[in-house]
Amino acid sequence: MKVNGKVVVVTGAGNGMGREITLELIRRGAKVAAVDLREDFLAETKKEAIALAGTIETFVIDVTDSGKVAALPAQVIEKLGAVDAIMNNAGIIQPFVKINDLTYEAAAKVMNVNFNGPLHMVKSFLPELLKRPEAHILNVSSMGAYAPVPGQSVYGASKAAIKLFTEGLRSELLDTKVGVTVVFPGAIETNIAANSGMANPGPAGEDAPKFKMTKATDAAKAMVDAIENNKPRVCIGQDAKMMDFLTRLNPVYAAGVIYKQMKSLLG
Repeated sequence: MKVNGKVVVVTGAGNGMGREITLELIRRGAKVAAVDLREDFLAETKKEAIALAGTIETFVIDVTDSGKVAALPAQVIEKLGAVDAIMNNAGIIQPFVKINDLTYEAAAKVMNVNFNGPLHMVKSFLPELLKRPEAHILNVSSMGAYAPVPGQSVYGASKAAIKLFTEGLRSELLDTKVGVTVVFPGAIETNIAANSGMANPGPAGEDAPKFKMTKATDAAKAMVDAIENNKPRVCIGQDAKMMDFLTRLNPVYAAGVIYKQMKSLLG
């Protein structure tokens, strides 16, 4: 599905990958409904989109609020017209602690945002998407869905849930005109820790673990390409691609590789 002239809803559009996805869609001629919890972040995204002569409407909504999400399709249709695609990008990480030290409250928050949020969006928008000549759903999972990251075990579980949810959804929609994509980003240059309310974990400076990160702009392009080419699954970044291969070949070895990289963050 080419996005030119289409109406696309993007969650987590206030910053990071969500903002870059929004701007990439605008560059390709899409109309964007930008959704985020932070009004100030959305205002900056809108400013940049307008500078590109784009059509954008912003919606300050908490995706964990099923009632407000249920009302969103009608609001978007009123402002922009029929919705052709949704991109569930909003997500948070957990505190960088082991499960033994993770509170139930923190675990529930991660699951609520990362799994229930996309579930609410899909349940609310799918009836509208099924009416379109062609449509698409893209859900952002994570490399952590298949490669265990110490200190992010519940985050990984939430993203693994999104993986299987999306794959199951795709199977259910095979006989429809709605395409479905699951995305597995590796390390992306964003402020996800700060935006999740987490302090930067572990040592700083020369003692900090070194990760090669993918630019958020490159990740955004890959995701919009995935919609336009109707790809069922996409790994973003060499780290995500490498760990996808390693976890299939030797999952125990792959887990050890990640542990060596991450153990300094856990103290």
